[in-house]
Amino acid sequence: MNVLLLKEPREDDSGPDPYVKELGSFGHKATLIPVLSFKFVSLERLWEKLRQPEEYAGLIFTSPRAVEAVSMCLESANKTEKWNSFVKDKWNSKSVYVVGKATAALVRNLGLNPQGEDSGTATVLSRFILEKENCRKLPLFFPCGSLKREVLPTTLKENGVPLETLTVYQTVEHPELEKHLTDYFTDQGVPASIAFFSPSGVKFCLETIRRLSGPKLNHIKFAAIGPTTADAIAAEGLEVNCSAAKPTAQHLAEGIARSLQ
Repeated sequence: MNVLLLKEPREDDSGPDPYVKELGSFGHKATLIPVLSFKFVSLERLWEKLRQPEEYAGLIFTSPRAVEAVSMCLESANKTEKWNSFVKDKWNSKSVYVVGKATAALVRNLGLNPQGEDSGTATVLSRFILEKENCRKLPLFFPCGSLKREVLPTTLKENGVPLETLTVYQTVEHPELEKHLTDYFTDQGVPASIAFFSPSGVKFCLETIRRLSGPKLNHIKFAAIGPTTADAIAAEGLEVNCSAAKPTAQHLAEGIARSLQ
């Protein structure tokens, strides 16, 4: 059966996207359509924060894009040299918290040692952080996107853990999203299942999907990468047929396969 994955393809040469591969193992044909576009901002301010690890208790990353912003900061030779010579090790003497394996992998590429990657959501990560951060006076540094949820900042603040945030990227709709969706539905018809990977993906895609699906909308099995995205789907009046137990290709593919049986 055809499955539409509303996410961008993985950007490397290590083989097929893991979501496509996992769904293929269940006999389903998956197609990826990028939903979001990102504009990076405040990169000089980000570097000023990163070069002063002594001012912070640790780092928090809840998205791959935030890690990508750090990578962009290090592109110039002098910053990369400084990072590798002494800054990186100073951060590794502190806590580096992450949500999800994709973010953790990118953090490791920076030479940092992440923890909390199995938390899956910002809510679970915030509880994990609270278990670790007792009586810390220095703030944690949280580079984030413009559409970040307030769960983590609010939870930490309410429990006395200081946090400093910096918006390092803005999330907008992919400029060719409607065209890509229209082309997909024209060529392949209404998919058996559609998987969303973020609340903003639901926001940007759903009106077009409703229009293209017409009366067949109710035949589609809707899937979510996690509970936050599932809530966004449900808020639109649609049934969530599967929400991944963990935000991994394996768990999402297993859930979609069960929903299509």
